[in-house]
Amino acid sequence: MLHTLAIANYRSLRELVLPMGRLNVVTGANGSGKSNLYRALRLLAETAQGGVVPALAAEGGLGSTLWAGPETISPRMRRGEVPVQGTGRQAPVALRLGFAGDDYGYAIDLGLPMPSRSRFAHDPEIKREAIWAGPFLRPANLLVDRRAGLARVREGRGWRVAAEGLNPFDSLFGQLADPQAAPEVLSLRETIRGWRFYDHFRSDAQAPSRQPQLGTRTPVLSHDGRDLAAAWQTILEIGDPQALAAAVSDAFPGARVDVAGREALFALEFHQHGLLRPLSAAELSDGTLRYLLWIAALHTPRPPPLMVLNEPETSLHPDLLPALARLIAHASRRTQVWVVSHAARLIAALEQEADCNSIRLEKQFSQTGIVGQGMLDAPAWYWPER
Repeated sequence: MLHTLAIANYRSLRELVLPMGRLNVVTGANGSGKSNLYRALRLLAETAQGGVVPALAAEGGLGSTLWAGPETISPRMRRGEVPVQGTGRQAPVALRLGFAGDDYGYAIDLGLPMPSRSRFAHDPEIKREAIWAGPFLRPANLLVDRRAGLARVREGRGWRVAAEGLNPFDSLFGQLADPQAAPEVLSLRETIRGWRFYDHFRSDAQAPSRQPQLGTRTPVLSHDGRDLAAAWQTILEIGDPQALAAAVSDAFPGARVDVAGREALFALEFHQHGLLRPLSAAELSDGTLRYLLWIAALHTPRPPPLMVLNEPETSLHPDLLPALARLIAHASRRTQVWVVSHAARLIAALEQEADCNSIRLEKQFSQTGIVGQGMLDAPAWYWPER
């Protein structure tokens, strides 16, 4: 489980360090930085997929994602005595992402490359990466240390050079995940690769989940829900079918869901009290179909280390939100859950859970911060120096 998430200089997240619990709910007004926080977490996940630099390019490049305000905001600026204005840059350009968890912590520092004649001279480079044991980085608990192209691994009381000439555009996870040379890198890479993001379930008339699909065993529902029927059948066979049926009944009293189809084709049938025949997925309302997708995703027989749900209330009737909160709370007993939402009814229901970590974002001077978090309230965090 992650205990701390840290982001620096990513869009409105100029310097944010936040605690994490088993069930995390991120809320805030429009424009407070919820989407930026979600995108930063996805960018962090890309480090283990070899796509952190392409992901930045898809957002417009490093220059488009960096904090656009001044390096420092003076007390006089905060009091409104002088306008907010920039000065000459003193620190190097640095976009930093990191986390600390039960076993390891990790941080990555991306910056601008040295001037060159290459056509890729605007690609960001990885300047520093660090993996450590414990809640925050200290010299004594540093396990893997990368500076530019050189990576060292702790060996006893000293260090062993594990790699030289590393590509500046690829993280340690793509170049040093060796079970013998660097087992910590391999372990952390597989953990991050297990993170699961859901933010775009399709429920339109042409959505694949509305049509019969060829099915194979599906312990993990796809990000767009195209394999819903196969995932449902997988839960019935190797998951918790009682919990699955209870989730349907909780949201739709008296209803049940069956998996039908011919031969290898799988299709859902929705049985509802008072109807003489079941409804196919093609006949379901957007809200009903989307809720069934959430049931399948949150009852996965293969719980991930972290599951991130972005605005799960989309297309749902407000009366379904308390049931959705119970569904999410049930899932958080098996996996760490991160929910980004602006639905007051869902937020209120989740915050009634004893272990809910509620994070309310606000923006002051264009910077995203946490409501009520003072300078001494944030978890301890230290970035590796270049």
